[in-house]
Amino acid sequence: MQVIDGKALAQQVRARIAAEVASSGLRPGLAAVRVGADPASEIYVRNKRKACEAAGIYSEEHALPADTSERDLFALIARLNDDSRIHGILVQLPLPDGLCERRILDAVSPEKDVDGFHYLNVGKLVAGQAGFVPCTPLGVMELLRAANVEISGAHAVVVGRSDIVGKPVALLLLHQHATVTLCHSKTRHLAEVCRQADILVAAVGRPQVITGEMVREGAVVIDVGINRIDGGKIVGDVDFDAASKRARAITPVPGGVGPMTIAMLLSNTLQSAKWATKP
Repeated sequence: MQVIDGKALAQQVRARIAAEVASSGLRPGLAAVRVGADPASEIYVRNKRKACEAAGIYSEEHALPADTSERDLFALIARLNDDSRIHGILVQLPLPDGLCERRILDAVSPEKDVDGFHYLNVGKLVAGQAGFVPCTPLGVMELLRAANVEISGAHAVVVGRSDIVGKPVALLLLHQHATVTLCHSKTRHLAEVCRQADILVAAVGRPQVITGEMVREGAVVIDVGINRIDGGKIVGDVDFDAASKRARAITPVPGGVGPMTIAMLLSNTLQSAKWATKP
């Protein structure tokens, strides 16, 4: 059984990006917009800033009070859209109550939407055209490639249908010629469906909801979930100990998909800079 080391792979990706930035003469720029004082968001943005610095990517953070109006937030995003130093803009989610997430995400220029949330980039993903793809799904695909998983012709089961992870992962797998089943809270006989998977992606946000009995012998299991349980322990959506006895390969939590998200954000930001300077 192979434990797919996302931390090691992320370090490789980040080193490759740093080398390309250094050799290309480009100075990619990333702006993070954070509204309110959510502690998890503060940590996440801080980690992004450190990763940018290590990769030679310019970064800036705009921390706004929780009572910021949509008008003021739109004005900031408009300024960043027009700023030639900035190639990527991310609006940290969740937003405080009273702010329309969809309107704000769509205010970001699709050419700088390195999170892949703008409806134009979502449409490009559906159509299989070049555009920005959400970072966590990109990380999932990188992990599968690093583990030499044959996607074409495989039956992939994705549990979770969020716009940020579940749906994009399903589309990416489909574009790689997998047969994809997208499951959710209304799926009947979920355990039976999961046992049919050659590739099982868990993105539910519920601790250890995927038990060992739901994993087919020899399957590849990608656990996107990050859940804090009693005592502060962090676990995934998959019961790792039980599933690892049946899986051919599996990602741990922590140290699996998580580190890949920031690495792919850097990759998207570099790609945006290259597209912006393309003749």
